[in-house]
Amino acid sequence: MNNAIEIQNLCKSFKDFSLNNISFSLPMGYIMGFVGQNGAGKTTTIQLILNMINRDSGKIKIFGLDNVQDEQRIKQDIAVVFDDIYFVDSWKVREVETAIKGFYSNWSSKLFDQYISSFHLPMEKKVKELSRGMKMKLMLAVAMSHEAKLLIFDEPTSGLDPVARDELLGILSKYIADGQKSILFSTHITSDLEKIADYITLIDHGNIFYSGTKDDLLESFCIVRGGPHDLTDELKKNIIGLTTNIAGFAGLLPTSKIKNLAPEIVTETPSIDEILISISKGEGNHE
Repeated sequence: MNNAIEIQNLCKSFKDFSLNNISFSLPMGYIMGFVGQNGAGKTTTIQLILNMINRDSGKIKIFGLDNVQDEQRIKQDIAVVFDDIYFVDSWKVREVETAIKGFYSNWSSKLFDQYISSFHLPMEKKVKELSRGMKMKLMLAVAMSHEAKLLIFDEPTSGLDPVARDELLGILSKYIADGQKSILFSTHITSDLEKIADYITLIDHGNIFYSGTKDDLLESFCIVRGGPHDLTDELKKNIIGLTTNIAGFAGLLPTSKIKNLAPEIVTETPSIDEILISISKGEGNHE
């Protein structure tokens, strides 16, 4: 299987933070959710992928090419959407194409016009006059008008209302339908990823906790709840993000550890949010 992104043993150290030998791959034709709490290393990883900062060691390949040596070639086929728009406020929507199209050899004015029309964007409005949802659609129109093979999103849905978020997810699902495009989707709104992501990479304090299919992630863990007397030393050792109170306990348990649980203990399938919250508490073990 060809990979849109392949990261091997990537390291980057700052004064108060470091990425520690992280590795993961995004297969071509799929959407990967990239999740972790604030400061976990998501934006740093994206900046390294885009060669905005220098890595200390490790390898990053995009479409099988080195992201530094082949940077100019690669970036013809990449589009990046951040959490805020970076076009000049005074530009009108129709002027955005004039300013941007010269950077891309594959730019299609026909596609841009189609997206502007289908997104119902007002051509004569200035960027600063657009709503949050309209700005996101404008960035998408630019991203998709040069038929980028890899879309990278860094918190694109923050601040969008549920209707706008749902519309965005529908657009992205259609965009990768041909199997030739991929999306790396960094977001705190994990319910969006549960709708569209094929793969999940979960980063915690600069370390990859999990990278694989979304279904395997959700099947690999369960939420356990029980009374005070059900919490054995063995169970306590294996629970991730253990919380206790006078009524009992709750936490995340690898499904490989559910054998011989007391019948009184309740198990539930976790959400991505619940997995993320449990991991961020940093208690227990994952094997």
